[in-house]
Amino acid sequence: MNAGSSSGPIKGNAVVAQSGGPTAVINQSLVGVVEGLQGMNEIGKIYGARHGVRGMVAKDFVDLSNTPQETLDLVAGTPSAGLGSTRDKPDADYCARIFATLRDLDIRYFFYIGGNDSSDTCRIVNELSNQSGYELRCFHVPKTVDNDLMENDHTPGYASAARYVAMAFMGDNLDNASIPGVKINVVMGRHAGFLTGAAALMRGREQDGPHYVYVPERTFSLEKFVTDVDQAMSKHGRCQIAVSEGIQDEDGTAIGAKLIENAQTDAHGNVQLSGSGALGDQLASLLKEKLKPVGGKVPRVRADTLGYAQRCWPDPSPVDQQEARQAGRFAAGLAKSGDLDGSIAIVRTSNDPYKSGMKRVDLSAVAAKTRHMPDEFIAKSGNNVTDAFRDWLRPLVGPMPKVGRL
Repeated sequence: MNAGSSSGPIKGNAVVAQSGGPTAVINQSLVGVVEGLQGMNEIGKIYGARHGVRGMVAKDFVDLSNTPQETLDLVAGTPSAGLGSTRDKPDADYCARIFATLRDLDIRYFFYIGGNDSSDTCRIVNELSNQSGYELRCFHVPKTVDNDLMENDHTPGYASAARYVAMAFMGDNLDNASIPGVKINVVMGRHAGFLTGAAALMRGREQDGPHYVYVPERTFSLEKFVTDVDQAMSKHGRCQIAVSEGIQDEDGTAIGAKLIENAQTDAHGNVQLSGSGALGDQLASLLKEKLKPVGGKVPRVRADTLGYAQRCWPDPSPVDQQEARQAGRFAAGLAKSGDLDGSIAIVRTSNDPYKSGMKRVDLSAVAAKTRHMPDEFIAKSGNNVTDAFRDWLRPLVGPMPKVGRL
């Protein structure tokens, strides 16, 4: 049968798994899938695989079929991956072991919650099942704090992480204003600057930080960086900076990857950038060396890497919670309607008031592809975001604290 076509639901069991970096709302999607499948006559048991496809190979499952609603609701509101996650990328041999388990348990529905690497895993499993003649229906449920999935206006997990980043920079800006100096904060975002851009959401006045926002979509020059900071110091007497972990030089090489000695990589070949403070430390050292002394004294320069706290901070966006749950339910709805496969995408239907919907897209449209910030979201200077970006982001993050001034 052709991918994306429908032939009616088939009888068998279902499995749901989580993959990649956890988020504050990934369990909402997990629960959404379970809720959507409950009461579906064709499905016998609903299995949860511990640690993604790794749990499938190891036959490490939990039966979610009759989980009480009270428990589901509690899990849904809990950050991180309730089933555990993995970054394993199945090759043909790995998938053969997966299929052996699927056949043993008569699993005919596979729901995989994750980002673009996870959607590619879902695509591979789907194609191999077609080649083997084993009818398996594969659905990818989106998740990523980077917001870099194609076909989506935004992805579950992003809004909550953006909320954290916006509030972290808001507080850090006030700290920097109280004791002036240069402050660098490194934010997650390997190839897309959406999360780093969130640093500017609460900037209310010209003198407020972040004064500069550097994203992977624009070439990062160390010389220009020093000049930018020097100008902000001359104008404001301080400078707060948001830097994406994935900033790149003119050759497209991640600067952080070049600075981290003996860098570790995951199963997808990605250098682990978020586990090191090397980028912030190196940029801070550069500024201490290159900035013009004010009154003969080098400015106070500090750097922090926000790191993994961005992903699972227990103060999620209400919109994010709702949409993550809805994405899981929508995927289950596709299974009920007889769809054979697909990925779920969020579509914004209105900005004021904010409204959104869900749609099915082909796995091939999302798998292993990266969405970047559009040009209209990045300032022409290349070192900041635009009001258009902030207007796009504002409805997603939920109510934010207000600032008093003296």
